[in-house]
Amino acid sequence: MSSSRKNNKMWGKMGDFPCSACYVFHCTTVFPRLTSDEDQLCGHGIALHGLGIQEQKTQVWLIKRHLFRPPKSGDIHLPSMDTAIDLSDASKALDLASIRFQLIRLEDTITFHLIERVQFPLNQTIYVPGGVKIPNSGLSLFNWVLREQERFQSLIRRYESPDEYPFFPDALQTPILQPLDYPKILHPNTVNVNDEIKQKYIEEVLPRACRQFGREDRGETQENYGSAATCDVSCLQALSRRVHFGKFVAESKFQKETDKFVELIRAKDRDGIDEAITDAKVEKKVLERLRLKAKTYGTDPSIGADGHEKINVDAVVAMYKETVIPLTKVVEVEYLLQRLDGTQWKS
Repeated sequence: MSSSRKNNKMWGKMGDFPCSACYVFHCTTVFPRLTSDEDQLCGHGIALHGLGIQEQKTQVWLIKRHLFRPPKSGDIHLPSMDTAIDLSDASKALDLASIRFQLIRLEDTITFHLIERVQFPLNQTIYVPGGVKIPNSGLSLFNWVLREQERFQSLIRRYESPDEYPFFPDALQTPILQPLDYPKILHPNTVNVNDEIKQKYIEEVLPRACRQFGREDRGETQENYGSAATCDVSCLQALSRRVHFGKFVAESKFQKETDKFVELIRAKDRDGIDEAITDAKVEKKVLERLRLKAKTYGTDPSIGADGHEKINVDAVVAMYKETVIPLTKVVEVEYLLQRLDGTQWKS
């Protein structure tokens, strides 16, 4: 067998990996002569920085263990987790495999945004109304930035999408872009837990995640209030999207087991609905995967696994365990309780 054919067999096929960057990382790890000189980052957290083989190996055992295992029977392969869910096709939007990959992709987004946020101190002042004086507004700096961002983004159609929910609906403007023709995917409902997400983010997530810099808040002229608030907006919007994706999960499950859920909904059996939508094994895997991601993304590969972590890994896991997962289930239950309204099942 030629050397080329032998190496190709060892490398495997690109289709065996979630995306091309993962495949390249696999090859560069096994064969240092192929190490890329360019920085790359894919949605699975695989970073190539043109480093030597020993430096790359600091975390490769983690990555190989979870991403490069041989395919198992029943595995579902999608071309890339970076592919956004197709909201123009109701059947694709409600496909559980597609939803699952989108939720995994959002784990990456949320983790990266939180890593960006914890570069700065907690800066409690920006969450206090009047803490920073804003002309013609009594909002906190954080809420003002969030409201203005939503106002602007509504102009370019962000909140026309069925998977986006504003924190300030009153701020939305008429889009300057022509509307997209979305099919009917979700049943009409009023479920919105953004207030709860924001409260938990400010009162629980940030105090755990933000580092203590060993100093008092130095005030508006010396702290990065604007940068912190900007990062907060990105974090909150991603968290909101992740939590409200529970509606898609609930609708998919309802369509799959309609009779079962109709009976539970008619009985207003919240506990029964909660039990029907809960999969403890999946939740455990989510937390394990999130811990791995937070540790991997939060460690500089040029320093090694023993280097300083950019983020408190336990805080990231706690955010999902105590906020994201519980609120997602609230969304699912509340959505399902409204699912029969205006239908033939309503008695």
